[in-house]
Amino acid sequence: MGAQAEDFVDQARQGWAQARPELDVASIEVMGRIVRIGALANQRTERHLAPEGLTRAEFDVLCTLARSGGPVRASEVTAATMLSGASTTKNADRLARRGLIERLPWEHDGRVVLMRLTEHGRAFVDREFPRFLERDREMLSALTAREQAQLAALLRKVAMTVESGS
Repeated sequence: MGAQAEDFVDQARQGWAQARPELDVASIEVMGRIVRIGALANQRTERHLAPEGLTRAEFDVLCTLARSGGPVRASEVTAATMLSGASTTKNADRLARRGLIERLPWEHDGRVVLMRLTEHGRAFVDREFPRFLERDREMLSALTAREQAQLAALLRKVAMTVESGS
């Protein structure tokens, strides 16, 4: 395989090698790329959702509700999306005003609010989620199916380490 072009992380490592040569910055080979790819993927999703007037966080809330199979407590949405409770509330308010979700009282505890997609919300996710997946496939198109599976397994290992330490 020929020489690969340098990316942002390679340039950052070179900069750190000059600025702080005593530091081992090898971890940014992986972590720097994870963060950078995540930021670029989020920007791409935000750009595609902007004409719909939605944010990535709101889309994540909708997708969480779509895959839940029924009404979900706000705390469960917060845990699934990794948003703060306040952010979940703010996003739910916006989505409810747009008619994409509805709030329901929980029969077991009146203090708990359940959320679920409306028909309009379900239609939106049914239309937009396949487009989201296609953009993901485009971003991964330089990798074979085997490379994607290997990368997914390695990232799962990193994620489990990070999550167990939080």
